[in-house]
Amino acid sequence: MSTTGSMRPAQVSAARRRTVIDALRRGAVPESGLDLLATGLDRFEAALDAELDAVASGGSVFKAVRGEYGSGKTFFTRWLGERAKRRNFAVAEIQVSENETPLHKLETVYRRLTERLTTSSFPPSALRPVVDAWFYALEEDALAAGATEEELPGEVEKLLVARLAEVSRHAPSFATALRGYRTALADGDEATAAAVLAWLGGQPHVAASARRSAGVRGDLDHFGALGFLQGLLTVLRDSGHTGLFVVLDEVETLQRVRSDARDKALNALRQLIDEVHSGRFPGLYLVITGTPAFYDGQQGVQRLAPLAQRLATDFTTDPRFDNPRAVQIRLPGFTQESLVGLGVTIRDLYADAATSPERVRTVVDDAYVADLARAVGGALGGKVGVAPRLFLKKLVGDVLDRVDQFDDFDPRQHYKLTVASSELTDVERNLAATVVGGSASADDIDLEL
Repeated sequence: MSTTGSMRPAQVSAARRRTVIDALRRGAVPESGLDLLATGLDRFEAALDAELDAVASGGSVFKAVRGEYGSGKTFFTRWLGERAKRRNFAVAEIQVSENETPLHKLETVYRRLTERLTTSSFPPSALRPVVDAWFYALEEDALAAGATEEELPGEVEKLLVARLAEVSRHAPSFATALRGYRTALADGDEATAAAVLAWLGGQPHVAASARRSAGVRGDLDHFGALGFLQGLLTVLRDSGHTGLFVVLDEVETLQRVRSDARDKALNALRQLIDEVHSGRFPGLYLVITGTPAFYDGQQGVQRLAPLAQRLATDFTTDPRFDNPRAVQIRLPGFTQESLVGLGVTIRDLYADAATSPERVRTVVDDAYVADLARAVGGALGGKVGVAPRLFLKKLVGDVLDRVDQFDDFDPRQHYKLTVASSELTDVERNLAATVVGGSASADDIDLEL
């Protein structure tokens, strides 16, 4: 996701720098501060910012992101999420998986959304602060309209009914649960209030006594989840947020589930897209990520013709002419040149807070960064596109940290790249195996049966 050269803000706070460097040291994508690294995404900025602005004005957008492993899909969505959060969006990133978050069970997807909900002011889960801010806004509106302290509860109730009128057509229990939550708080019953809010967030197995006190029944189901999402968007908007940015990451895992579950999940995705495009979810920016095999293969999107039609995008032209306004966009991934450019950016970011900045830049010069990038790529079968995570982990943890701490450490003399199997992901491990042992045989390949 980078081009050559170091391009980043001149002033970077110590906290932002530390967040980025610590994540890279662990081999992870930083949760924030991604603008410090995103020097190759300018071609997407205008179109995506326009879409965020449209959502903030009451529209809704669905976007599909495609890219091979290592192309930076998670980085890209978190970078876009940061841009959304700066516009006062709430943000939620959800990992799709067969066991934890099956896509065909939208009630589970909604539950994960509320668990991962974050805002510029509150970390996950921000559901309670958002709901509390909503009731506060209703009270302020009622008082501004001339309500007295005695009239306030009744006026807030009227506003609640009015604001959730459309939501109540599809999910009347959403408004009922909010009333139950407010009543429990007014009675000083914190345990019941917390339980009712958990039910509102889609949590199963909430105590029956709490559900009875709030006037709701059972657990949230697949269809109720769409109504609750609609209600959450209303609450977010009225509590001062411009929208909700949601990422469904690693949707390609659908290719590995049973065929019946896969078909249900693909249809659920088709349903979500249609609901977004119908205007049912004003203020929602929904993103999915997946590999080209998921979008183009017969075990993925192509298995459901209506879904394939909705996601169809022309990628036959040169990537530099890709349309960032299209429903599906592709990330071309890293080249040797862009990987080196990213390494130089990280080196400079690290050096700014180092004990001896000039020593870091001199010892770990551009030529050494390029040598390390080639070595990591070589260890992974020459697949440069798969190398970024491991390359940055080695650069920060094995090289820059040692140069900063030991005055006589020279990576050209004292460091030899080693890649242990335990620090690789499954994809990286498979590529490394083909390098070490030559072409992998059929007996070396693990099949999920």
